[in-house]
Amino acid sequence: MGDILAHESELLGLVKEYLDFAEFEDTLKTFSKECKIKGKPLCKTVGGSFRDSKSLTIQKDLVAAFDNGDQKVFFDLWEEHISSSIRDGDSFAQKLEFYLHIHFAIYLLKYSVGRPDKEELDEKISYFKTYLETKGAALSQTTEFLPFYALPFVPNPMVHPSFKELFQDSWTPELKLKLIKFLALISKASNTPKLLTIYKENGQSNKEILQQLHQQLVEAERRSVTYLKRYNKIQADYHNLIGVTAELVDSLEATVSGKMITPEYLQSVCVRLFSNQMRQSLAHSVDFTRPGTASTMLRASLAPVKLKDVPLLPSLDYEKLKKDLILGSDRLKAFLLQALRWRLTTSHPGEQRETVLQAYISNDLLDCYSHNQRSVLQLLHSTSDVVRQYMARLINAFASLAEGRLYLAQNTKVLQMLEGRLKEEDKDIITRENVLGALQKFSLRRPLQTAMIQDGLIFWLVDVLKDPDCLSDYTLEYSVALLMNLCLRSTGKNMCAKVAGLVLKVLSDLLGHENHEIQPYVNGALYSILSVPSIREEARAMGMEDILRCFIKEGNAEMIRQIEFIIKQLNSEELPDGVLESDDDEDEDDEIMTNTGKTRRKGLANVQWSGDEPLQRPVTPGGHRNGYPV
Repeated sequence: MGDILAHESELLGLVKEYLDFAEFEDTLKTFSKECKIKGKPLCKTVGGSFRDSKSLTIQKDLVAAFDNGDQKVFFDLWEEHISSSIRDGDSFAQKLEFYLHIHFAIYLLKYSVGRPDKEELDEKISYFKTYLETKGAALSQTTEFLPFYALPFVPNPMVHPSFKELFQDSWTPELKLKLIKFLALISKASNTPKLLTIYKENGQSNKEILQQLHQQLVEAERRSVTYLKRYNKIQADYHNLIGVTAELVDSLEATVSGKMITPEYLQSVCVRLFSNQMRQSLAHSVDFTRPGTASTMLRASLAPVKLKDVPLLPSLDYEKLKKDLILGSDRLKAFLLQALRWRLTTSHPGEQRETVLQAYISNDLLDCYSHNQRSVLQLLHSTSDVVRQYMARLINAFASLAEGRLYLAQNTKVLQMLEGRLKEEDKDIITRENVLGALQKFSLRRPLQTAMIQDGLIFWLVDVLKDPDCLSDYTLEYSVALLMNLCLRSTGKNMCAKVAGLVLKVLSDLLGHENHEIQPYVNGALYSILSVPSIREEARAMGMEDILRCFIKEGNAEMIRQIEFIIKQLNSEELPDGVLESDDDEDEDDEIMTNTGKTRRKGLANVQWSGDEPLQRPVTPGGHRNGYPV
């Protein structure tokens, strides 16, 4: 109770300040009256009154500079006290600033007694001309302002019909009234009551804490899955070791009876003890007839591997980085984006790379957690081709890592921006390739798959793939791989069913393409969509089986096996029970980038064309440095 009484005056003052700000006049009178009756002191908020007095002083100085035609003083105050976000982002503020520049440019013509000083007039006109060529250029396409771009070049604007309105007596007072109203509105918005500020900060703090907790939960779940996989592998190895040990004990017992152990038996035991990667080479390259060979190999396999000591990279000033990425020149933005990407892609896999990526994410480098109108992500729509390209490269690098994809997926606008850039980008092939690469890697995550299907990306891919000879190898491979990943979902198959004839024609044409890297993805997409009865009927009508059998004659053993599965699917009458649809499969998502620059396929298995029915999972193409264009 004592704590409440100690702060009661300040709390009542905060309530009074908010009621005054919100213009609850009657409530404020009643509140003040009741506080007085009960003897409750109201603490006057000094900060609020100080801000009010300071704001009024600034307004008076601006209006005085306007009346006196003091251009330099006015715009110095304007830029100092009106935030850049309002000046650059608010359309009314931009228009008002344009007319204010006109006011000062013609001030001497309107208010000079006698002939205006030529040197001073030329200086004001030059200042206006510089504004038109720089910041004012943004309004050059607006019909309302277009005539005024000729003002600096007209010898006598006072007699020119286009500028007649500017020299009427009512024009300046009307502009002054607009300025006063604007300043009053800005002043009110800036004088936010302390109670509202506390509420906003507390709400934002809670939101950030929730985001951090969510991130920690996702990370804990990821580690849990990783540890479970390791546990299962260790358990399998343990069972294998027990089995081998039991056999060796049996063999020792047999030697007591005089039964010899053959080199072939030793070889089979050692092969079972080594990892899958070594078994094939071990079986043919090691001579087990020499004494001590088996034990030497086993001891060598247990020798500790000395890890290279990789230092952590120095930390960065991310606040300054993001500020320069938003407000810097296009040249600076491009260099920063390139350096940030190199810092990630050239880092050593393991702790160094994880530290770099986690630093990017924890500092929200790409503003995925931010809802500000101006963010780093907006560089994807920059007017500069170079900035757009380097931004796409950086996003593609992020998408090459599982944690990077998870970070980008936090903001639903990222996918929409990438899809928009993909469909609009026609100037820069490299930008489009990197955007496509990022989207293809996004398709490894199920929620993003769903969103891409709903956005009609399948139709765009099919349209692009109609003319594969015009595409680069990267665009072709990643387009086909993305199409296959989307076709693994039942919703994706249903989308294909809407344009079944076109999809089947595009895929059948791709079967014979000279780029053999795309064949598994084409075959995978065909096999997947042929599970839909309507698509099977369309395929039979166009003689798909005859087309497929032509490739059986020319293909290798793997290609033949895949096409045989497709033909079997084509001739089936119902969905085979053995097909594992992507809708029910666990989310396949793993890192792609490696220290050698090659794409790692772990967790991104290709279509497994074995057993009774193929097992299909989302994929990412290999053969490209770090999974994006060289």
